[in-house]
Amino acid sequence: MIDIVINGRKVKAKEGTTILENARELRLDIPTLCYHEDLSPFGACRLCAVEVKVNGTWHVATSCNTVVEKGMEIKTDTDQVRESRKLAAELLYYKYPDTEAVREIAEKLGVDVYDEKGEDHDCILCGLCVRTCREIVGVSALTFLDRGPGRDLDEPKIDFNPTTCIGCGSCAYICPTGFVKMEAEDDKRIIWNKVFKMVPCEECGRYFAPEDQLRYISRTTGVPFEKLTTCVSCR
Repeated sequence: MIDIVINGRKVKAKEGTTILENARELRLDIPTLCYHEDLSPFGACRLCAVEVKVNGTWHVATSCNTVVEKGMEIKTDTDQVRESRKLAAELLYYKYPDTEAVREIAEKLGVDVYDEKGEDHDCILCGLCVRTCREIVGVSALTFLDRGPGRDLDEPKIDFNPTTCIGCGSCAYICPTGFVKMEAEDDKRIIWNKVFKMVPCEECGRYFAPEDQLRYISRTTGVPFEKLTTCVSCR
């Protein structure tokens, strides 16, 4: 454990943890859109800004991916922090004015939001779906494509690999804006415009999982496919 100071309060922090993790332990309110505790930090939305003292000088840093150091001093609610968060929210709102998740957090951070209800579900490039697919599911069917040397892209985007996807729906569950949609239609599941055949439970007959997902679980765990065709409720 190491000693750090958050908002003038001395606290013990575990080495390797981030500012955001320690701030949430203290129940401090720090906004985020691209963060999830079970995934690696990304720092895309920049809403989690805090002030950190380094070599005697205060500067703004994203708390989700800044690891604490011994003696580190942190402030989570200063004028500069509030201004930085508001600016990040303004930029998001400017680009996605009709996306409700963006509108809600922008308004909370002091951005003037027009009265009409947002109805769009834009991809805000938070990367949650990509990290979930790679780190939790383990199939990497989604890739974050950014601009750079040798890449002819007008805008960054999420790329979908239909041959790898198992249809589990984790990306739809984690998406903060509703951009990733998952639809059920009789014995089919549709996600990223790919149609997956659903498997009925041997006991109750309810369609409960895509066949591709169960076969993936069978391959990775060694459990025979036939042992996986009963839903959780009937086991």
